[in-house]
Amino acid sequence: MPRARRDAPDVTNADLDVLREQLGRPARGVVGIAARCVCGRPLVVRTLPRLDDGTPFPTTYYLTNPSAVGAVSTLEAGGLMKDLTARVQSDEVLAAAYQRAHEAYLADRAELGDVPEIAGISAGGMPTRVKCLHVVVGHALAAGPGVNPVGDDVLLRLRDAWRPDRCTC
Repeated sequence: MPRARRDAPDVTNADLDVLREQLGRPARGVVGIAARCVCGRPLVVRTLPRLDDGTPFPTTYYLTNPSAVGAVSTLEAGGLMKDLTARVQSDEVLAAAYQRAHEAYLADRAELGDVPEIAGISAGGMPTRVKCLHVVVGHALAAGPGVNPVGDDVLLRLRDAWRPDRCTC
């Protein structure tokens, strides 16, 4: 099963400063930078499945770059999740690949700890619907092409507004 890359370095104090700037608040539960902008700043963080206050947090891969977040938000506002959900539910090949993405996401999160309250629940609506484009894009950027087909699709749709191979920091 394809998995997200593990070569991302531990999060540094400089990364935490950038994340505070990007998010407008301190980052919570961050254990690593899962993807970086071409300039080196955090793009996607890897987070613990349970936050310090005990709250279950299923979003292992969290998109943080403001330009990427804004571009994805524009697609969400246009209703793309509904169209992608219909594709996942009608295309058996896509559904099977999205199921594998869900399983990969769960396996990646399990490496960080067991949280019974979110057992079997990945994020973003996987595996049967598309609920959050930010999650599927974060997963696609963290894991690389071919792991999350919906995230890969959204990244292609973003190319005119945002691309991972160009710095917009």
